Amino acid sequence: MLPGSTSSRKKRDGVKRDSRSVEISRLIGRSLRQAIDLYAIGENTITIDCDVLQADGGTRTASISGGFVALCLCVSRMMEEGIISASPILRQVAAISCGIVDGKIVLDLDYFLDSNAYTDANIVGDNLGNIIEVQATGEREPFSRKELTMLLDAAEFGVRVVQSRQQLALKDKLAQLNIKPSIVIASSNANKKRELKNILGKNYNIISPDEIGFNKEIVEDGSTFSENAVIKAETLCRKTGYPSIGDDSGLMVHALNGAPGVYSARYAGDMHDDGKNNIKLLQDMQGIENRRAKFVCAAALSFPQEETKVFTGEVFGEIGLAPAGENGFGYDPLFVLPDGKTMAQINSSEKNAISHRAIAMKKLEASLKGE
Repeated sequence: MLPGSTSSRKKRDGVKRDSRSVEISRLIGRSLRQAIDLYAIGENTITIDCDVLQADGGTRTASISGGFVALCLCVSRMMEEGIISASPILRQVAAISCGIVDGKIVLDLDYFLDSNAYTDANIVGDNLGNIIEVQATGEREPFSRKELTMLLDAAEFGVRVVQSRQQLALKDKLAQLNIKPSIVIASSNANKKRELKNILGKNYNIISPDEIGFNKEIVEDGSTFSENAVIKAETLCRKTGYPSIGDDSGLMVHALNGAPGVYSARYAGDMHDDGKNNIKLLQDMQGIENRRAKFVCAAALSFPQEETKVFTGEVFGEIGLAPAGENGFGYDPLFVLPDGKTMAQINSSEKNAISHRAIAMKKLEASLKGE
């Protein structure tokens, strides 16, 4: 730690370091070595220098998390200069401090919390939910196996949050380094997940809520597609710690004053029945000559402790007189594109190139890359 980084002035370590500095540096080294294939960097040595500017608890975990970003930037530079030909990064590594203070689990302990904790721990993990290292101590009394499990669960959440910050710092370097961040989508709909995997799956690991044990229904009570998308993304991000995508999409028919709109999925009731929704739409459109319509998608991207961003996409067409096509879902069989085909008469690759969701997601992906 730098002089002045602690409340009582500390001398900077010279050649001879104190035992605490040695112990911390060994922890950092052990953790970061798990992130990289050492054989792949050949006869090169990478030195990570961690200077703590303001020590207020959690210094070793902050050094590991920041050290990983520095390691990635170094590897990126080595690749650009031709020192190595491929990324040796094996996994994303981050760390978080946690403890039990006044009977409550607390993350990212500052000095006050750390000095009053009955139990404190430092947890290092990777982007797959694996544990790299655990340092846990009963400061005032022993702790139970149940309490250790609670600490590990909280730390897993905290590591996800820290990793999302690492991803924001690295942005355009992620693909180069073969780091495939996980993003949770606020839907367990198999069709929607398949579409998003086709659009974003090359560079991102797309996860549905049920895959990480989140089964609670998110109430979509917004009056617009954008409001509902934000509600879903922010709720999921807050509950899981993962960067999250919430999207809300639907059909807006000009002659019906924008209906079905946000009620597209339950236009014929609360059963989310595509067939009944299509029948009701055809009934409501009987005798109407102006059949102009558009598909709209609002996609919200939420990172922990970041302002949520919203991206929109629209596709224009008309409502057909009868369903046509076997592909797609929802109102696709009734939505006639300018070329005369319905959305259900084109294949998935064609749809993913022109759909309202694809347009919104491409804008979202550009933001993820920092473009």
